[in-house]
Amino acid sequence: MSELPRIYLARHGETAWTISRQHTGRTDLPLTDGGRQEAEHVRERLADRCQGWDYCPMPEHVFSSPLKRAKETCEIATRSQQIELWDDLMEWDYGDYEGLKTCDILKTNPGWNIFKDGSPGGESIADVEARADRVVARLREISEPEAFVFSHGHFLRVVMARWLKQPVSSGAFFVLSTAAVVVLGYEHNLDEPCIRF
Repeated sequence: MSELPRIYLARHGETAWTISRQHTGRTDLPLTDGGRQEAEHVRERLADRCQGWDYCPMPEHVFSSPLKRAKETCEIATRSQQIELWDDLMEWDYGDYEGLKTCDILKTNPGWNIFKDGSPGGESIADVEARADRVVARLREISEPEAFVFSHGHFLRVVMARWLKQPVSSGAFFVLSTAAVVVLGYEHNLDEPCIRF
């Protein structure tokens, strides 16, 4: 295991609105059957980190958004009894765009991009940046070898950007499918944050 901490980020599994491609911010949807299967695949991917070990410990820190889709993914993937629900990990509040598809938003707001425009009636870029920065600051304090974080697509993309000390707009360069797993870490030392894989 690396001496430098690794943070495993996981997006929640499939929901009815990820299938229909509707923006799902604070609407508290459960996983579909397919989403529960995806959560089992997350479990397998997290177990892969222990290949060749006699024992695969659960990290001390297992964080999840309190929204059902993330929490259920976390419960299935970790089977942990020590999940810390963290409001800062909730998805972007889409406000007026909640439940809408990007193609429909673009009909009335051409050129709109969540990472540069925010969401009317919901969270601004500054709001989401502040939340992501709180998450990153807390994750940087972790000295244990690993931590797991279960959250949502757009918000995790912002966390990735801010981990790399980049603006929120850089979140547009990362794409996370449902049940995607990304590992944040460091290259040579704690002053060199990176995306490991």
